[in-house]
This record gives sequence, structure tokens and C-alpha cells, in this order.
Amino acid sequence: MESLPVLDFAAFAQDGQTPNQDARQSVADAIGQACRETGFFLLTHHGLAREIIDAGFAQAAQFFDRPLADKQSLSIEASPYHRGWFGAGQEVLDAQNQAQGDAKEGLKIGRDLPLHHPKVAAGVALHGPNQWPNEAIGGSEFKAAMQATYAACEGLSRQLMQAFALSLGLEERHFEPWLTLPMATLAPLRYPPMRDETLLGAGAHTDFGCLTLLLQNDEPGLEVQKANGDWISVPASRDFVVVNIGDMMARWTNNRYASTRHRVVNRSGKTRHSMAYFFDPDAEADLSPLPTCHGEGETRHYEDASALEHLLMKIKQSFAYRQER
Repeated sequence: MESLPVLDFAAFAQDGQTPNQDARQSVADAIGQACRETGFFLLTHHGLAREIIDAGFAQAAQFFDRPLADKQSLSIEASPYHRGWFGAGQEVLDAQNQAQGDAKEGLKIGRDLPLHHPKVAAGVALHGPNQWPNEAIGGSEFKAAMQATYAACEGLSRQLMQAFALSLGLEERHFEPWLTLPMATLAPLRYPPMRDETLLGAGAHTDFGCLTLLLQNDEPGLEVQKANGDWISVPASRDFVVVNIGDMMARWTNNRYASTRHRVVNRSGKTRHSMAYFFDPDAEADLSPLPTCHGEGETRHYEDASALEHLLMKIKQSFAYRQER
């Protein structure tokens, strides 16, 4: 794994066109190979509109440039739903090696559900309204840009779930019953220039959920760990989307697909911006091994869990304020 595979997703990102099933299966097979070998791949012809992504980056940069008091008005610790801004040190992705937490700051933006929505009214964890900046600090433009980015990433993620299904020998729409109200989160992130080789922008970790889309500009920093423990740098470019699978997909596939450790080391000497989109299934989704991933007599590597149970456990491990609650 000296470099990540680059895959052309045009066979799936075709709005209104009759799909070529042979082409889709070919892409799915390549995705399956990447998931078994690296857990990461680079996606071209993904269908995300550049103007939508650019607007998201611009609004995120303006927000992170705001005074600290403005950002703290959206503190994630004030949200019952794990939504809002967090500062350096608040997220701890590698507690063993970086107990002081990550150097980055970021935002958690989820599906914006009103208080009267049945899941919110029922108190289902992680379901509820977002925290948005007020109009004095450009709230309406920020909200519009983030919601457009969120929607575009959700569309691509749903197409990827179809590709994952085909790659696993399942019917293309196998996952759709678990995608009626996905627990997806958009996370604009800012990484300061690295000043201390022992303090990383994001500590080494595997992602919690099903799949992750990473949108980048031209600032490098992402590194993926090889099986021998060495790290390789992932190129930063606006021309592709980085895709990786997370711990939920590893559970679903009984470890056939690799949830791979990665980190962010910002050696560029300048501020790095990225946007991560974490796509997770419905809260009730059963993470038991898929029918093609658990043969007779084969050991199951994970206990039974729902998607919500798994996600809550992972969030509690990485945010101290959730542990206190």
C-alpha cells in the first residue's frame, strides 16, 4: 500500500440515465478490493458539484475566523444532540498516545430535525436540531451552504452503499431498509500548523461509522497506516474525494473490509481545512454480519449491537463531556 487506488465512479453518478449494470459491477468489484486491502480509496467523477463544495469551504473558513466567543456560542457541550463547535483538545481520538486531545477545531452538523419529529420527541439519542450561527455572524448563508453540502454528500453516500452491496454479492439496494433516516454528520475541520511533533491535528484512529467522505482543498496532512505500521501520505486535491470505511462496515462484514487507522499531521506550515462527512445507517440498524460475510462455522468477531449503540459508545470514548453526562 504505497498509494491508494483511484476509482472512477461515473457508472453510479449518472442522474437520469439508464444504468449500465456491467459497468457498475466492475466499479463495485474494484471498491471491494480496495476495502479488503486498504480501507481507503480516491473517487473521481463522483458527481459532487464544485460550486457547492467551494461554498461550504468558504463558509466554514469564515466561521472558524470568528472570535472565540462567537464560536463558543455554538458549543457542542450545550447540545443534547452532539451538535455544534468544539475546540482544540475537546476531541480525543488517540487517548493512549495523545491524552491532551487533537489540535484541531471543528463543527458537528447532523440531520436538522425539529423538536416535534417523532424520534426527537421520543428522546432517541443523537437526533435533534443543529446549532446554527445567528444572523449577526452570517447565519443564513452558513446554514444554506452547509445544508447543500450535507445533501450532496448524502446523495453520493447512498450511491456508495449500492456499490458496497454489489461488492459483497448482495442485491444493489440491500442496505436501503436501513437508510430511511441515516445518522449522518458533516464536520468542517480546521487544523493549525503543526508546532510540536508530538501533538497531531487528529490522533491515530479508525472512523466510528459506516463510511466517510473527506473533501479537501490543496493542504495535505492525512496519513494512512500500512499493515507494517508505516504511514503513507494521502495527496490533497480538489479533484477527488477520499473515501474510507469505518468500524460499522467492519462489523457488518465481520472484518472482511478493513477499518484502517489514519491520522492528520499538518506539516504544511499553514492552516489546513477539510470537511468530513460521516454516513451511518438508521439508529435501529442491526450490525450483525451480512449474509455473505459469515460462513458456517466462522467466528463472529463482534457482539450484537445496533448502529446507535455502537455510535454512542464510540462518541463517549472520544468526548469527555459525554462521559460526564
